[in-house]
Amino acid sequence: MDKNWAVIFSSGNLQKAELVKSLLAHNEIQSVVANHQDSLYKFGDIEVLVNREDVVKAKFILDKNNLGLI
Repeated sequence: MDKNWAVIFSSGNLQKAELVKSLLAHNEIQSVVANHQDSLYKFGDIEVLVNREDVVKAKFILDKNNLGLI
């Protein structure tokens, strides 16, 4: 992945990661979900990444909405 992206959320739950992505989009922050889970056994992480310029704002939004950070 491009060096301009930073992980701001990590979970084993795809729905939580998509919720975080949706919340960030609602606040005009572009994000991507990177699913590193094994498709058969469902272990591994699902990460939400944002542009490095948006990290502080994104973390503030997640804190404000009581969503866990990594």
